[in-house]
Amino acid sequence: MSDLLKLTGIVLLAAPAGEYDKRVVILTKECGKITAFAKGVRRQNSPLLAAASPFAFGEFSCYEGRGTYRLVQAEIQQYFREITEDYESAMYGFYFLELADYFGREGTDEKEMMNLLYVTVKALMNQQLDNRLIRCIYELRTMVEQGLCPQLFQCTGCEKEISDGEDCFFSQEMHGILCISCALGKRDARRISPSALYAMRYIATAPMGRLYSFRVEPEVLLELEQIIHLYTARNTDRKFKSLQILEVMK
Repeated sequence: MSDLLKLTGIVLLAAPAGEYDKRVVILTKECGKITAFAKGVRRQNSPLLAAASPFAFGEFSCYEGRGTYRLVQAEIQQYFREITEDYESAMYGFYFLELADYFGREGTDEKEMMNLLYVTVKALMNQQLDNRLIRCIYELRTMVEQGLCPQLFQCTGCEKEISDGEDCFFSQEMHGILCISCALGKRDARRISPSALYAMRYIATAPMGRLYSFRVEPEVLLELEQIIHLYTARNTDRKFKSLQILEVMK
């Protein structure tokens, strides 16, 4: 039998497998995204009953098998049950889990992505923060962590540095900002306000612990949504179920 592995992670997905078992997908710091089977976890007296649930964050003890793991113990630090008590927050949370699952890979370094997911789920529990802004921040920072960040500091056409407050445009096709000259003739180029660009630059570069430390005016939030949501959609090829529910709820 393989050695017992202790992995720090957050549960992305938990689904029934057989009569009493569950298949659990966990984003871990040490091994990336793994699939683990929890035997007998659906029995009422199982010590893993609550641990094998979406959003559970902590240390998971597993044995590695052929392509899968067996979950045998868990020490959960946060269950984030409060999120599931509000339907809208729950849908945002499940969307964030789905996006992490989409990009997660086994055997890769997922420390930053796991940390991002953790601080984002915590942000959902803060009633002072707008869930719409949380989604914008999470989507753009996910693009950063996946090496898909749009160019936000230089013109993608001529590579000229764009300073704060300078007029510029954002192009989805060019994956970033354009100066006024390079924006000419680009049909999808749309003017981006200095406030929206500043916010995007902050999201892309801020320390993880400071990501959710700011707010924006309603018109800036709308601008961020229009740019970031489309950019995220163009860099993924999956229809996320929870996101579809959120769109219906608007």
